Order: sequence, then C-alpha cells, then structure tokens
Amino acid sequence: MKSIVDLRSDTVTHPSPEMREAMSKADLGDDVFGEDPTVRRLEELAANMTGKEAALFVASGSMGNLVSLLAHCSREHEVILGSKSHIHIHEQGGVASLGGIHCKVVKTQLDGTLDIEEIESCINEEDIHCAKTRLICLENTWYGRVLPLSYMAEVKELADQHGLLVHLDGARLFNAAVALGVPASTITQHVDSVQFCLSKGLASPIGSMVCGTTEFIAKARRARKLVGGGWRQAGVIAACGILSLKSMVERLADDHANAQLLAELCRKIDGIEVLHVETNMCFLGSKLPGVSNRTLELALNEAGLLCFGETVGIRCVTHYGIEASDIKAAAEIVAKVAQNLKTQTKVGV
Repeated sequence: MKSIVDLRSDTVTHPSPEMREAMSKADLGDDVFGEDPTVRRLEELAANMTGKEAALFVASGSMGNLVSLLAHCSREHEVILGSKSHIHIHEQGGVASLGGIHCKVVKTQLDGTLDIEEIESCINEEDIHCAKTRLICLENTWYGRVLPLSYMAEVKELADQHGLLVHLDGARLFNAAVALGVPASTITQHVDSVQFCLSKGLASPIGSMVCGTTEFIAKARRARKLVGGGWRQAGVIAACGILSLKSMVERLADDHANAQLLAELCRKIDGIEVLHVETNMCFLGSKLPGVSNRTLELALNEAGLLCFGETVGIRCVTHYGIEASDIKAAAEIVAKVAQNLKTQTKVGV
C-alpha cells in the first residue's frame, strides 16, 4: 500500500487527543436558549482575541459570512467584494439567493488586495436608480497571501469616509496574524466584523466564529437561527474550539515552516515552479514542456500526494498532523512525477 501525503486542505485535520478528552467532559446546555456554558466561554474568548465586543459560534465559515452579511445588510443594499473571493465564488451566491443582497465585484489582485481607487469608484452615491452601497468585504488570508496592515487601514479609512462597514472573511485569520507576528486583534481593528474558522489550521472538527459589536452579534444570532444554524448542546464541539484558540495558534508557525520547506525542496526539482508561499499554502506550477498544471496535479494525486488545482496554481496546504518527514516524502513524489512526465513527453507517450 503506497503512502499518502494529504495536502489538499487544512480542513482534513483531526482533533487532538486533548480535544477528544475535552469533548467528553464539556459542561453542556441548550445554546439556542443561551444556556451552554462552554459555548459562552468560547464566544467570550473569540471576542477578546479579536478585540470585539461579542462573538457567535456557527457551523462553518460559509454560514459565518452569510449571517454576517445578513446582519449588516437588507435587501436594498449592495456589497463590494473581490472577483476571486470565497464569498463570491465558493458560497453558492448565498448572500444574493438567500439575502437578496446585490454584489458588486472588484478584480482581485494577485496579492489578494482590491484596488482602492476601483473600490471607491464602485461606491454608489444616493441615487434612486442604484442599490445602496453598505459594505466592503475583504479576505485575509487569500490563497495563502497576507493582506498588509497598511492596506487594511486604508480600506477602513475609505469605508469610514463614505459611511460604509467592512467585513473580513478571515477563515485563516490566525495564519495571517502569525505571519505578521501580531495578535489577531491588530488585524481586526480595521474591520467592523470578522469570521474565522476553527476547523482549518486550528484543528477543531467543526465550527467558525463571527465577531463584532454586541448589536451586530444579536442580529447575526437571529440570522443564524433563520438559516437553521441554532445549536443545542454545542459545548461538545465548542470545547474543541477553546483548545484551538488556546493551544493551536502558535503552532501555526510550524505549518508555515513546513510550507517553506516544501517550497525550498521543490525549487530544486527541474520542471517545477514554486509560484508563491507566505503562510501554510505552497503553490506549484509546471514548467515541463507540454505538461499542464492539471496534468501535473492528476499525476501527483495518483502518485500519493493529494493536492488541489487552483486558478493560481497547484495548492499544497500544510496543517496539524503533517511533519517535516511528510514534506520530504511529498517533495520526493513531486520529483519522481516530474521525471516520469518528462520521460513520457520525450517519448510521446
């Protein structure tokens, strides 16, 4: 049986032994009634770490973004967001289909930013013919790219000038914080609300957090119930979230180091291009004559390195449970596959 190195996503992590133990011992109550003490502790911790007044525990990042936009906007409103953002591409258009919220798309730059001048040009002034611009959405990290703090401050300043709000899809917020060497609150000070995932690099089995003002969270809680997201004895999984925030944040640096190690090893492989790596994502590309990224991706998966093809390259994501030895094994697979593809191309197979 061949060895498999799974770098498809940091969502494939399993809860730590400490998390499994905490699940069995969690204090429980009905969270729809606000009576689960473990959920309340998690929400207080998340709010404190992001520098916000309150927080809400939700099932997923997509749900977190959806209830955030439902809380911020009504059916007359418009949001400005990136053309390659997760909200726009990977969440089934929920903000439009479920919220009746119009989306105005700005081209996502290669570094994950949206051009400030283009954002401003998309803001509608008061006009009976136009939807009312209400919100700007950012994403950090974006395909592993970290938004500069100065950029986030600039977007917030623009939003304030026009009376708009800013929401951050911070699914991997803590990867950005670790990469920048700052607390998460240093990033989130520039936004009115933030969603971040517990179930990616932080290794919880399920769940995300939404953070913002007390008034905003009250609205988001109603929106969560509307979309069927009310928890009952959710402390069973909230106990994992508490450990994610207390013991899994600093170790993200290990994932970043492993991504850098993969990049370093792959740069030595003839025919393989390392496109970029900033956090826990290493993007590879084919420089092999006649071999597309898609062909390379399929060959890597077949050989035992599980990865995803993306518009920006072949994504390899490091995470909890992946060690340096796994990275070396992954690089060996890349080298072997590259050599095989090169040989096949030469003989016209």
